[in-house]
Amino acid sequence: MTQKIQHLEKVSHDYIRYANVWEDADLLVEKLGIREDDKVLSIASAGDNALACLVKNPSIVVAVDLNKPQLYLTELRREAIRHLTREECLVFLGFEASESRQEMYDRVSRTLTPDCKAYWDANIEVILVGLIHEGKFEKYLSLFAKKLLPWIHKKETILALFAEKSQAEQQEFYEQKWNTWKWKALFKIFFSKTVMGRLGRDPAFLKQVEGSVGTLIYQKAGRHLSSTGAQTNQILRYCLTGSFGGILPLYLRRENYQIIKDNIDNLHLVEGYVQDVEAKYGKFDRFNLSNIFEYMCDDVFASTTRSLVDMGNSGATYGYWNLLVPRVMSDRSKNLDSKFRNGERQEYDAGFFYKEFILDQKR
Repeated sequence: MTQKIQHLEKVSHDYIRYANVWEDADLLVEKLGIREDDKVLSIASAGDNALACLVKNPSIVVAVDLNKPQLYLTELRREAIRHLTREECLVFLGFEASESRQEMYDRVSRTLTPDCKAYWDANIEVILVGLIHEGKFEKYLSLFAKKLLPWIHKKETILALFAEKSQAEQQEFYEQKWNTWKWKALFKIFFSKTVMGRLGRDPAFLKQVEGSVGTLIYQKAGRHLSSTGAQTNQILRYCLTGSFGGILPLYLRRENYQIIKDNIDNLHLVEGYVQDVEAKYGKFDRFNLSNIFEYMCDDVFASTTRSLVDMGNSGATYGYWNLLVPRVMSDRSKNLDSKFRNGERQEYDAGFFYKEFILDQKR
């Protein structure tokens, strides 16, 4: 029986919390080792990484979420890829400016499920103004980029951060031009537990966090901004400019789009907890668990780990992120081996604010 996360039962799940997935899809797909005909279980969120998994031709990707609007968003992305060319999809989702999204929606909506269509019919303005900017978290990031950051740095300084330069030059730029007292103070305040809980995430999602959230994220951000990886990171660019700057997520890149389109029927959607999926779909080979363990008390994390291990076939891999709460499945199960932790190596992760990406494998 599924052990519920009680404090999340009271969280509102009636709006889009994330319009994009803020985790590194390239890292995820590479480390999961998805093979043709694998069965993949993925947290849905905004759908980006569940769609990205299709590039490896798995037999099925089951995207699960507690939040219905997140599932409606994932379904909308799926049907957009089904009906639209890549160029049209970029326009429809808001990566490029357009006034023709209504006509595209009319085409996409033909194959939406009734509940999903009713939701988007009632919220069509979200699509018309640019879907990828309309989640609660995106509005939080936009507030930082457009209202607060201009008080810290001039536009020229922001653009200079992304300019091509050597590692030594990037480090020097960060230390001498970027890491000012204003940046330190206002960054820590804006990304504090209080402000993030009120404007970006629900306070319930930070219930398990101890220590200074702003300081922890500031330290992670500093290591990334002083590296050359910052220059081409679309997540960082959005955080600092409110735009991806033409750097696209994996599922929308030219070399991947047709493969994902050809596999689009293999993406299935389920409302509920990850542990609820086995009854209908059986066991899985690959798991994208996002950072769900952040929200659990230790007892629920332990029971969830046991359930997920039971749901995995022999050799199954489990990929997930730790942000502010340390949770490692292989520390809790003798049936799992730790295969990769980028926090130990300080390796590149586009989701620069995460503490680490972890990959465990079932024996």
